[in-house]
Amino acid sequence: MRIAFTFHNLESSESMKSYATDKVGKLQKYLHAPMEAAVTFSVERHLCCVDISIHAGPESYLGREEQEDMYAAIDLVVDKVRNQLRRAKDAHNQKRRAAAVTDIPGE
Repeated sequence: MRIAFTFHNLESSESMKSYATDKVGKLQKYLHAPMEAAVTFSVERHLCCVDISIHAGPESYLGREEQEDMYAAIDLVVDKVRNQLRRAKDAHNQKRRAAAVTDIPGE
């Protein structure tokens, strides 16, 4: 798992990096391949913005959130990406189950 951090219009902070690393690292359990993530922190006007881009094999997942608080933005964008990953994993499992049911020999 590799995570790259980018900061726009604000100073780099180890606490934000470690918080985001903990949150994004928990998303690995939804993926089959090792993930590469890019997290961008920025300040636009008075809002804190967090963009997450996750690539695992041929699959890509993106999320963006704007909030007054940077840590709240991290939580919300990780939830968005987690929902995308959960839907993709469920769809993959449904396809595998449907294929296993239709391939029953002797019928």
